[in-house]
Amino acid sequence: MSVSEAVATEDTGDRWEAVRDLPPSAKLVAKVLDYNETLTQSQLAEETLLPPRTVRYALSRLEEEDVVESRFSFSDARKRLYTLSI
Repeated sequence: MSVSEAVATEDTGDRWEAVRDLPPSAKLVAKVLDYNETLTQSQLAEETLLPPRTVRYALSRLEEEDVVESRFSFSDARKRLYTLSI
């Protein structure tokens, strides 16, 4: 099952509406955050098997659409923690 199909089958309203027109990498990152609540960029790269640069791009697109929220990590201020906000 593709990420698009997974998003479509789980869709119960327009929760995923903001994600529909985004690139597949952004959809994958959103879905992984949906399952894992909060992850760093490097953890997202590990989980999705995407290159770090692609994860950065996906996160920036998701932030533009207000789909993810980010905050600084208390344990390491150099890292940001990402959470799905939809």
